[in-house]
Amino acid sequence: MDKTALITGSTSGIGKAFADKLASEGYNLILVSLDAEKLRIQSGMLAEKYDITVSIVSLDLAKPGAAERVFDAVSEMGLSVQVLINNAGFAEAGHFLETDMQKEAEMVHLHAIFTTEMMKLFLPGMVENGYGRVCNLGSIASYISCPYEAVYAATKAYILSVSKAIGAELKGSGVSITTLCPGATETAFAEKAKMEDALLFKLFVMDADKVAAIGYKAMMKGKPIVVAGGYNKLLVWSSKITPPGILNAVTKKMLATS
Repeated sequence: MDKTALITGSTSGIGKAFADKLASEGYNLILVSLDAEKLRIQSGMLAEKYDITVSIVSLDLAKPGAAERVFDAVSEMGLSVQVLINNAGFAEAGHFLETDMQKEAEMVHLHAIFTTEMMKLFLPGMVENGYGRVCNLGSIASYISCPYEAVYAATKAYILSVSKAIGAELKGSGVSITTLCPGATETAFAEKAKMEDALLFKLFVMDADKVAAIGYKAMMKGKPIVVAGGYNKLLVWSSKITPPGILNAVTKKMLATS
């Protein structure tokens, strides 16, 4: 039986690394992202390199109705999804009084609403078939309220919370949900968020391929949560015992860009 994985935000960073990893494991792919040209190039390269079938869906996932359109497109292809990687995301960083409210609203929709809708739409088929693996992209910010990334961190906390709860509901069904929580990673994330100068992205930055490999292994084992990298695990652990005032001061220093 053919295995199919759907990956959102597949054309760069961790999403691209997941696409490479799953293709190398013999999965046919459904790649979902905004840039149609990048998708066409990526799909052709993966199909040729790994001798798999690659389908593409080009959509702005931050807009209402995007999850339904993805689901409908997959249904029209006649495909069944065994692995779902909800990776698409971005950050609007800076002082809350100065950040763009529209971008923050789109970020909330993409991270929280779209991810929830994708699970609502694709999980029933997985449960019916008795098998499925979902990986939702959290962050070490899922555990830490982040000054200068206030809304971003809140959306990642939501992803961790909702994933844990739904995963518990699905126990025994053959379907599991894993939240992958990376820290700073070598992707276009920092550049797009205008955070290249932040201390966080100068220290202990992980390779995207390594992060995806950690996420893949945990997802296949059905683990509910995996924090990528020893340094990030230490950050998460220390955040639980550090007084809030000190934690906020450290976080502000790590995320400040000027």
